[in-house]
Amino acid sequence: MTSAVVDPRIGNGGGVRPAVAARAAAVVKSYGVGETRVAALDGVSVDVERGVFTAIMGPSGSGKSTLMHCLAGLDTVTSGRIWIGDSEVTGLKDKKLTQLRRDHIGFIFQAFNLLPTLNAIENITLPMDIAGRKPDREWLDRVVATVGLGERLKHRPNQLSGGQQQRVAVARALAARPDIIFGDEPTGNLDSRAGAEVLDFLRRSVDDLGQTIVMVTHDPVAAAYANRIIFLADGRVVDEMRDPTADRVLDRMRNFDGRDKQTGRTS
Repeated sequence: MTSAVVDPRIGNGGGVRPAVAARAAAVVKSYGVGETRVAALDGVSVDVERGVFTAIMGPSGSGKSTLMHCLAGLDTVTSGRIWIGDSEVTGLKDKKLTQLRRDHIGFIFQAFNLLPTLNAIENITLPMDIAGRKPDREWLDRVVATVGLGERLKHRPNQLSGGQQQRVAVARALAARPDIIFGDEPTGNLDSRAGAEVLDFLRRSVDDLGQTIVMVTHDPVAAAYANRIIFLADGRVVDEMRDPTADRVLDRMRNFDGRDKQTGRTS
């Protein structure tokens, strides 16, 4: 798999269409059986465009985090198929799946998932160290400077604040320039200023370098940094928004209270 660097569009006859970085086809994820069965995802089909910043939004329990976990190969599906680039994730053996995630996917977890015995810079470069790749020093320095970690690189996680630990997690995801980055509320533990700086950097990594980012968020301001928003309700895709603003996103989220659940249609 290769990443688009300048223009993520490819030819399609007389026009152009976005290349696909990840795809879900008729994905169902359910828990329990019989009367206790709950469908977290109910026949979701969606393409994640390469070189695009995509946000996934929806009410609590809508399936947005489940969709991200399935797309990233962190969770299995009950039925349906998932691809990362041209590689199908569903059905991969553990070893192949681990290699795919290591070499092509970056993650920003809400709970940081830092190793307590490693300092900040060691946590940042850990995925590359495991893969036997040397980091691009200029890019790494830029990432570290952007998330404001210059004076904390030798500190271990227990010596960092929650916000600083989240910055390490963001830097770790960006440092290897993966094909696609998945983030679960990536700025949720940052103050507004630090959060805005990280979101701006994520957006610039898309615009300037062709990075592909998928972010789950409940925050209309954070979602407004995206190029595209996919809205979920009751485990189904119910709407999409291009070039969002915080006000447009907030208005759309307000419409989830009743209408989508009653009719299954977008507002």
